[in-house]
Amino acid sequence: MIDFFVHSFNTLSHGLLGYAVPFLFVLTIVVFFHELGHFLVARWAGVRVLTFSLGFGPELVGFNDRHGTRWKISAIPLGGYVKFFGDESEASTPSAETLAAMTAEERAGSFHHKKVGPRAAIVAAGPIANFILGALIFAGMALYYGKPSTIARVDGVVAEGAAAAAGFKVGDVVVQIDGKPIESFADMQRIVAMNAGSALRFQVKRDGAIVSLTATPALLERKDPFGNSHRLGVLGVEHKSQAGEASTAPVGVGEALKIGGEQVWFIITSTFKFLGSLFVGQGNPNEVSGVLGIAKMSGQAASAGFQFVINLCAVLSVSIGLLNLFPIPLLDGGHLMFYAAEVVRGRPLSERTQEMGFRIGLGLVLMLMVFATYNDILRMAAS
Repeated sequence: MIDFFVHSFNTLSHGLLGYAVPFLFVLTIVVFFHELGHFLVARWAGVRVLTFSLGFGPELVGFNDRHGTRWKISAIPLGGYVKFFGDESEASTPSAETLAAMTAEERAGSFHHKKVGPRAAIVAAGPIANFILGALIFAGMALYYGKPSTIARVDGVVAEGAAAAAGFKVGDVVVQIDGKPIESFADMQRIVAMNAGSALRFQVKRDGAIVSLTATPALLERKDPFGNSHRLGVLGVEHKSQAGEASTAPVGVGEALKIGGEQVWFIITSTFKFLGSLFVGQGNPNEVSGVLGIAKMSGQAASAGFQFVINLCAVLSVSIGLLNLFPIPLLDGGHLMFYAAEVVRGRPLSERTQEMGFRIGLGLVLMLMVFATYNDILRMAAS
């Protein structure tokens, strides 16, 4: 047991030193754009912004802009926040006594005295900014690198696999899955990987004719190039690239933006499918990653090249934006849930109710963080 903990400590120490810089680079970009979304819409709505902080805890360096906002970098670089006039804490919780004592001029710049519409827009702007950042990064990569295309041809069928059971044959070319056009073998792999256990309708070209097949990808464990294990849907087909077959086509701005939007939507839908698989007992909860896991992925991406770091930045931005929209008090989605209740009731929830909600939300977030960190430690110690 002692040897296990010593090995775990040595592994984590060695890994974290190599992962810290790329992790902080990725996280800082994602957090900055998230908070910038809140900040810009707040300024547009006439709310006075007191603080824009990257990180938590004691201030390391900062400055005041001409509007009186304190821009700063804080000691704990694991997030950030925007503090509005009228907030009692970084979680945007108000004090009834402070709000009641404000003058008319102060109320005009107070976040909590704004109507529910502007408040909801300010809160939603953070996650939306994350989605926009992800889409722009994906679009930029498409513009720079072009759109890869490798024909989705079946060059081999694994015996007793899902494809064999569905009637796939060598030479079939997949052209559609569930009505979605397939432009490359990678497109097919991506869809199949996220749909283990779900019946997919394939349209394949066979001897000049279109044939309809239905296959249910099997759930199998696979390792990525870095040795990380993932449970993915597998169809059971093989593909062998032939000389001159792979190509990369340049794309225009419009098509690049479309690709960016499609990538964002794919991440969102894939996340919900994963959560759904957890709910029905098919997914693996051990795949949930926390700060250490993200740090490890950042280091692995950095070792593969800057393109992979930027791609991870886009994926993480979309994922954080989506997570923040979950209806959990303390997250942006929790605030939006309270505002929805305010619209229905015609008045805000009581201060006590909101305080209890934030405590419950804090508990849920802390439990998720502990669980994810536990998974990360086990994975890193085993590697």
